[in-house]
Amino acid sequence: MLAEDSTLLREGLVRLLIEEGHEVPAAVGDGVALLREVKAQPPDLVVVDVRMPPTHTDEGLRAALEIRKRWPGVGVLVLSQHIERNYAAQLLTLSVERVGYLLKDRVAQVEEFLDALERIQAGGAAIDPEVVRQLVIRTTHSDPLARLTPREHSVLETLAQGYTNAAISEKLHISMSTVEKNLNMIFDKLELAHATGYNRRILAVLRYLES
Repeated sequence: MLAEDSTLLREGLVRLLIEEGHEVPAAVGDGVALLREVKAQPPDLVVVDVRMPPTHTDEGLRAALEIRKRWPGVGVLVLSQHIERNYAAQLLTLSVERVGYLLKDRVAQVEEFLDALERIQAGGAAIDPEVVRQLVIRTTHSDPLARLTPREHSVLETLAQGYTNAAISEKLHISMSTVEKNLNMIFDKLELAHATGYNRRILAVLRYLES
């Protein structure tokens, strides 16, 4: 299901998704209508704009948060024109299973957009690299992230975007053993409990970054 107040973008996304073999049971222009459609027939995934009528502030995000709470099995991909740092943190700290937050510019990069949908559908996360960078930024000297090496920062940012170890290895052009070594160092330096499972580790990282 889609919620986007721009008719042109909404219809373009519907056409793109149908051409790629997806079903789009509803495409609406505001958050209230989206909640009504999800309640009537929960979909596998919703794509929702942050700012929609009537105030064009945070209606879409509030709808996304409501869906995450009431229908946790529904994947949510939030699209935003700008980085809403607090909103992104609020959405992601609920869970990073079946969730995504992308800047709208990514939609124009069709392969990236479709890849994000697939990762969310598979139970993972798809977080825009620029959003991750904003969440990672800290300015105090006591920031534990200051302990990380440049390579560890790169691995952490890529991990938080929702990529698996194999994908991190490919994107950063490093070996799997190097990825695993860096991840172990990251969790040690951030004093995070070791957790099994790819999504749990991302959740721990993102929760820590917003603590």
